[in-house]
Amino acid sequence: MELFGVDIPINFELLLGKVIKLAILIVAFSIAVPLGKKMISATINKMSLTRKTKPGRIKTLDKLLLNIFSYMMIFIFIGTMLSIFGVNIGPLIAGAGVLGLAIGFGAQGLVSDVVTGFFILLEQQMEVDDYVTVAGIDGIVEEIGLRTTKVRAFDGTLNYLPNRIIENVANHTRGNMRALVDIGISYSNDVDQAISVLERVCEVFQSDERFKDGPNAIGVQSIDRTDVILRVIGQVENGLQWECERDLLKAIKTAFDAANIELPLNYQVIQEQPQIG
Repeated sequence: MELFGVDIPINFELLLGKVIKLAILIVAFSIAVPLGKKMISATINKMSLTRKTKPGRIKTLDKLLLNIFSYMMIFIFIGTMLSIFGVNIGPLIAGAGVLGLAIGFGAQGLVSDVVTGFFILLEQQMEVDDYVTVAGIDGIVEEIGLRTTKVRAFDGTLNYLPNRIIENVANHTRGNMRALVDIGISYSNDVDQAISVLERVCEVFQSDERFKDGPNAIGVQSIDRTDVILRVIGQVENGLQWECERDLLKAIKTAFDAANIELPLNYQVIQEQPQIG
């Protein structure tokens, strides 16, 4: 073959052999990667059945192991492909070690991400599907990796958080949560009657399986300029506190209407000053 006036000898038989090996490699990896992922997921699911592990923990381990497996397969694929074309990967691996050491001094943030991610997983500070507050963001954990953590906020935004910025974790999913309802009544109402109505509403909800404790009518919480605030509080399953609060508010409003208990209205009084002269 002649290129730019220079005759370059090409062994087409050798080239064809390398192309065939590369095609076989691609086919093998296209089969091995999905198969390996399925085996990992099946093993994790089997472990969850035998050890009764929490679903969030299972999802966390599943995604983490799948990511590690993908990275390993990519590294093996690149190394095998270079070997097919006659590239000696031994010196490359040694050089990569020296280069990695040099980069490590300038990539302390990456090292910090990995170390922090390791301890988050080890201590089970949070897991997939947990409702957490991290780095000033409220949301549901979608993935925990050794370098980043993905948290989806309630408006749908997916936040990628480097693990090194996670200094503290507020996990709202561990244990029961509090359902709290404050409702105001006008000054013209009988407070004792209103509290009795709240107690009857609470008795109905105490048989609700979502409530683990209560709810109970606490009584007068505060007195404002235009209303008297009454409080109802109970302990519910985590993640159900907002739903239970909405149901309580609806039931209280219906009960107050039936008992002719008025909710406060804001009044605005306008005084006209008499004109002088």
